[in-house]
Amino acid sequence: MDVPPSPGASGMLPRMSGSPVRAVPDPEDPAAAHPFTIEQLAAETGLSVRNIRSHRARELLQPPVVRDRVGYYGPEHVARLKLIRELQADGFNLAAIKRLVERAPDTSDQILSTLALVQQPFETEQPQVYTADELRRRFAIQGDPSAALAQALELGVLLPVGADRFEAPAPSLVEAAAELAERGVPVEHALETVGKVRANCERVAREFIRLFVDDVFRPFEAEGMPAERWPEIGEAIERLRPMSAQVVLAVYQLTMSKEVERASAREFRRLLGAGKEGG
Repeated sequence: MDVPPSPGASGMLPRMSGSPVRAVPDPEDPAAAHPFTIEQLAAETGLSVRNIRSHRARELLQPPVVRDRVGYYGPEHVARLKLIRELQADGFNLAAIKRLVERAPDTSDQILSTLALVQQPFETEQPQVYTADELRRRFAIQGDPSAALAQALELGVLLPVGADRFEAPAPSLVEAAAELAERGVPVEHALETVGKVRANCERVAREFIRLFVDDVFRPFEAEGMPAERWPEIGEAIERLRPMSAQVVLAVYQLTMSKEVERASAREFRRLLGAGKEGG
């Protein structure tokens, strides 16, 4: 009875003639984690072979694993190329991207996840499309609505999507303006208030971002952006959304209570003929 030959150190079974037959790769073999040739890597990432070679020449991409004088690539190369493509799409040049990957060479997946979190919109409403006539009726506008529509477009309350059609990214603002119009508040006055609130919200948003950058991200950067801490950064970004909204609502409620009390006292004194504030 013939005994089959044992595999050699090369992992191939010898044959009497013809090309050698490769054994099934060992899943624990590091080489098995790098299955892509450069052509297969190009197909996997949507980049050209020429671009991949250019990134390798610029030392933006990790060296391949070489087997039988052929370079093979794995998931870490796929993640790095996707990161480069995402950052280029966001306007970063290759020199800046190289500085980032040099500082955090093994964190492409984590950086991609963090970028995805950062790029998620904070708003949760489903946009809605209105016609100009619908808006005129909802805002109780008598006559030509073009001035009010231009004001809403300038504030970003509405976006043009076609002839006499407008998209509201936050339909609740349209609904609030419509309710105010029902109670006698001209839509122009309601939109002026929206503009003032938006300006204040921009300042509030910058304050929360400053807190995150100064107290979370900069210390993380100073530590060398260790790979194991990237999930903490992602979690902090996720928590920034509900936490900032919660703080703004709580502070607004406290402030509104005081301002309503102050305004009501002032108006009652006026109605009662008390005269000046100290009367």
